[in-house]
Amino acid sequence: MSGAGLFQWLLLVAALAVTMGPLGRYMAAVYDTPPGTPVRGDRVFRPIERVFYRAARVDERGEQRWNVYALSLLAFSLVSVLFLYLLQRVQGALPLNPDGQTAVKGWGAFNVAVSFVTNTNWQWYAGESTMSHLTQMVGLAVQHFASAAVGMAAAVALIRGIARRRGTTLGNFWRDLVRTCVRILLPLALVGAVVLVSQGVVQNLHGVRTVVTVDATATAGTAPTQGIPGGPVASMEAIKELGTNGGGFYNANSIHPFENPNGWTNLLQLYLLLLIPFSLTVTFGRMVGSKRQGRVLLAVMLLIWSVFSVGAMVSEQSGNPRLAAIGVDQGTSAQQVGGNLEGKDVRFGPTTCGLYAASTTGTSTGAVDCQHDSMTAIGGFFPMLHMMLGEVSPGGTGTGLIGMLIYALLAVFIAGLMVGRTPEYLGKKIQASEMKLVVLYVVAMPLVLLGFAAAATVIGTAVGKVQTTDAHGLSELLYNYASVANNNGSSFGYLDTSSNWYTITMGLAMLVGRFLLIVPALAIGGSLVRKQKVPVTAGTFPTDTPLFAGLVVGVVAILAGLTFFPALALGPIVEHLTR
Repeated sequence: MSGAGLFQWLLLVAALAVTMGPLGRYMAAVYDTPPGTPVRGDRVFRPIERVFYRAARVDERGEQRWNVYALSLLAFSLVSVLFLYLLQRVQGALPLNPDGQTAVKGWGAFNVAVSFVTNTNWQWYAGESTMSHLTQMVGLAVQHFASAAVGMAAAVALIRGIARRRGTTLGNFWRDLVRTCVRILLPLALVGAVVLVSQGVVQNLHGVRTVVTVDATATAGTAPTQGIPGGPVASMEAIKELGTNGGGFYNANSIHPFENPNGWTNLLQLYLLLLIPFSLTVTFGRMVGSKRQGRVLLAVMLLIWSVFSVGAMVSEQSGNPRLAAIGVDQGTSAQQVGGNLEGKDVRFGPTTCGLYAASTTGTSTGAVDCQHDSMTAIGGFFPMLHMMLGEVSPGGTGTGLIGMLIYALLAVFIAGLMVGRTPEYLGKKIQASEMKLVVLYVVAMPLVLLGFAAAATVIGTAVGKVQTTDAHGLSELLYNYASVANNNGSSFGYLDTSSNWYTITMGLAMLVGRFLLIVPALAIGGSLVRKQKVPVTAGTFPTDTPLFAGLVVGVVAILAGLTFFPALALGPIVEHLTR
């Protein structure tokens, strides 16, 4: 790894270490304070919240059982899908459309609506040439806030299920949703957008502007021109990263200089996409009354993220051995650049690409600052496997903490079986009812990922969209279905997913990867909230120690290995060994 790459990694870790504690404690206060009790920021935020409560006729003091909480979440998501679908279909007749974008085709609109509501933000289209400014702002950017808030609300409901005793409710979904948007996401996104604008990120309502360029090849009497797209980019960019969404304003995403002008904005984007997922471990520790429990989950997340980020950085810095053999991947003797520069922005280079790729796949963000399809076989293997672990390192906003808690429950159950004792987590007995739901959570994502990818390899119209029918082609299929099934949204880039087969199957994978995981998690919370906490005894397996952290890491690694190794062996591993 280069010295600059190592410095950037350390600077990012330091920034997170300084800020995630205060943010985590603040979020705990937002979620754990009973209605009517004063909270910091009430003077600014309470009037805004009341408007939403009155408009939706919601009683913020009322609490919901897990099934009502889940139904509220599903109903909100369904309405969001329908609204976003309709907005795309009629955008040509609506204002704030300076470039005259027409209606999005049916299945494409369905895919986009599902994608943004499930926090996947998969984009089969080029934003600047497909969506109007109104659709980008009122449709896509609003879902950047709403989908992130849904994930955080679900995580908080699960925490309450673990923390409370002899209860029946997990909180109020509508209150959690509004508070997340108004008190957490909106202020942070506002600050992030202002910083991005100060660094040159575009923020206007202009359409494409035609300008005369400086071009030595211009012939006499003609002036070469280029269209420069405008739009409200900075405001969308900030929440795109903060909410671990990933859907960019432009087709090139964070490689585009209008979204990501320089190294400092690139570092800011990395910081924003990691901030809330890591900070939620602090929130968890505060809400369950044990900071050590939160630190264990943080340690697991940080360890896995570090392994994959460093691995991807080193792989890309090492470059392609075939290029090295003929001496074309090295810089001059005065400036040894080296590494795999294919598909990289020269402003960032190979190590930054590896760090960004590992961070975006570990957080289900999907934003990219390099072309993942151009990474080395092992360089592409790291982000692909990172997604296949599930949302745990640190995962998306809220859903990452959910995933980590599910694996913690599975780990403590396995530990209990080994010692012949009923497993307990934070004083709650983990029994058959919870484990059935854990199994459903664990198998849902691999089922759609491997099932749809396998089907795509034997369907002629699907195979025809792949770049090559070799190991790399299989890697493209695996990566893209891993991306949607884990609500990530990044891609290998080449695979053409605009056909009905891909828009439909990938849309279904997004729905399964989102709601067939959130609903079982809420059901687990509903089961645990009814239980009385049992006292700690000499036979209680401690879950706040490095030993338990190692056990959780082992469970994550073993499950991913047993599930995905055969497919990976035929894809990126074979590609690496044969090139």
